[in-house]
Amino acid sequence: MTMRIPRLFVGLPLEAGTRLTLPESAGHHATRVLRLGAGDALTVFDGRGGEYDATIARAHRGGVEVDVGAHTAVDRESTLEIDLGQGICKGDRMDLVVQKATELGVQAIHPIVCRRTVVKLNSARAARRIAHWRAIAVHAAQQSGRTRVPEVLDVVDFDTWLARPGAGPRIVLSPHAEASPCDIAPPPPDRPLRLLVGPEGGFAPPEVERVRIAGFTAVRLGPRVLRTETAALVALSVLQARWGDLR
Repeated sequence: MTMRIPRLFVGLPLEAGTRLTLPESAGHHATRVLRLGAGDALTVFDGRGGEYDATIARAHRGGVEVDVGAHTAVDRESTLEIDLGQGICKGDRMDLVVQKATELGVQAIHPIVCRRTVVKLNSARAARRIAHWRAIAVHAAQQSGRTRVPEVLDVVDFDTWLARPGAGPRIVLSPHAEASPCDIAPPPPDRPLRLLVGPEGGFAPPEVERVRIAGFTAVRLGPRVLRTETAALVALSVLQARWGDLR
């Protein structure tokens, strides 16, 4: 049985025929988690497209050095660009959204503080959570074969996110909506679709009104009320199946 070659994201520009020292987090993952050593093969990517064959040259206390081999211009990114605005949910639920949204091909993830957000984040805690979610996105991209890591943006409040410019279609999930994703026209090429999902308690009435004024189309996902983390992943799956590459 052929063993799967591990993949690592390297946050540095890569070039075939060079040797480089992996960033500390990538080196730790290679040696402590994957248990790789000198002579072991791996695949590395830098988020600029494609991936590279590589071999670990040295692994020592000073770091992990790899020899970068040939570049492969593989593209596993979805043609449907989705920016996910997710009302922050508790603990491992938010971790799950970040992980699975990455696997499902989103372009960016925006953690949003809404009126009914249960999680309370001061600036220091918010910074720690963002670093944690970005690490989850990196690992999910490595595992799923993506060649780009989705951007996990800083935590913002609801009004700030709503005011962000964008010319693409806007969708908000609501169990009270009459339309379904099948009723929405496909997005124009090269215009990211903005998907907004509320926190555990849903959106407060003033937020619902502001979303409507901002031009979002409300859709529901069947007759049952889904948890926020379930709703986000179901919506992403449906959208990718309709207009993306989940076929």
